[in-house]
Amino acid sequence: MLDESLLDSPEGLAEADHRGLLRGAAEAGARVRTAARHAAEAGINDLKPDGRPRGVLIAGPGAAATHAADLLGTLAGAGSPVTRLAPTGVAPAAGALRWELPGWVGSVDLLLITTPDGTEPGLSLLAEQAYRRGCTVVAVAPSRSPLADAVNGSHGLFVPMATAPYDQDEPFAASAPGVLWALLTPLLALLDRAGVLTAPPDALGKVADRLDRIAERCGPAIATYSNAAKTLAAELADALPIVWTEGVSAGPAGRRFAAALAELSGTPAVVAELPEALAAHSALLAGPLAASADPDDFFRDRVEEAPALHARVVLLRDRPIGGLTAAPGARDLALSHDTPISELEPEAGDELETLAELIAITDFAAVYLALASRA
Repeated sequence: MLDESLLDSPEGLAEADHRGLLRGAAEAGARVRTAARHAAEAGINDLKPDGRPRGVLIAGPGAAATHAADLLGTLAGAGSPVTRLAPTGVAPAAGALRWELPGWVGSVDLLLITTPDGTEPGLSLLAEQAYRRGCTVVAVAPSRSPLADAVNGSHGLFVPMATAPYDQDEPFAASAPGVLWALLTPLLALLDRAGVLTAPPDALGKVADRLDRIAERCGPAIATYSNAAKTLAAELADALPIVWTEGVSAGPAGRRFAAALAELSGTPAVVAELPEALAAHSALLAGPLAASADPDDFFRDRVEEAPALHARVVLLRDRPIGGLTAAPGARDLALSHDTPISELEPEAGDELETLAELIAITDFAAVYLALASRA
């Protein structure tokens, strides 16, 4: 059950936020600036690559590496395919994970290693394996970590992860906002220099500014009625989120939102891109999860019995897409099954800015849902 009164209590939210999730969301813009500075100090802005890499591989534990690969792959397009290396192991613990390079990897490829830990033996072994293959290695991880020594010893490029003083006292959540931007920003700067995507320093500055504006609009001091993130969190209480995305940038934002809901608040969600989502989820909306499928029993004990779980569509659109939009069809399908729908569409801007706005608002929403549902 969601304690909606907690949403409008900044003091109560701060007391419930044992993992510093709200602070991480509010400081996302600052993390981008710090990470961009670390990238510049590491020499990324002065690189003069011979050409674009044939392929880009990303390795790292958990959701952080998955989201980074998804976002970078979307921005890069088909020119230099971005591939995430999935780990193997007997347990999800960092020491039990191992990564292997595909057989085709060689000197014309680029390996990116991202981790908020840096102590994983498997990643150090991967860096050494890439060095033997002649593959260029770039890593973003906490400074003075075993991975830093391994990458430097393999003649790779190491960029210290942008951290805050309180990070040492709180365990990292892989879907936490600060973790994503701290790991992603140096990789954006690097791939811009390599010609894989477009993310020059001024574009990263605009991303940081957009994240700051969202933090002002969605912060804990802003009341629910004028706070898009708190409103979305309240709407998703006791609901199964059906996340539909439209537009290139909205896809990875929707997938990250579903992962953040699961990890931070324990809320399951399904996600799909329009227009395919209309066919993929039509049976779901017509089934027992539809709001009209199991009307609320007037005689139900509202104190002892939890309310029935019903679907709610969350439509994320990165920008208007001319006349080719499936949004009207999405609204019609949802409402024809008495399924409520929430919509988010960012302000105008370049692809990185609109992507950052969708991620920031949904990050705040996932955090608010996590804090208010555990009160």
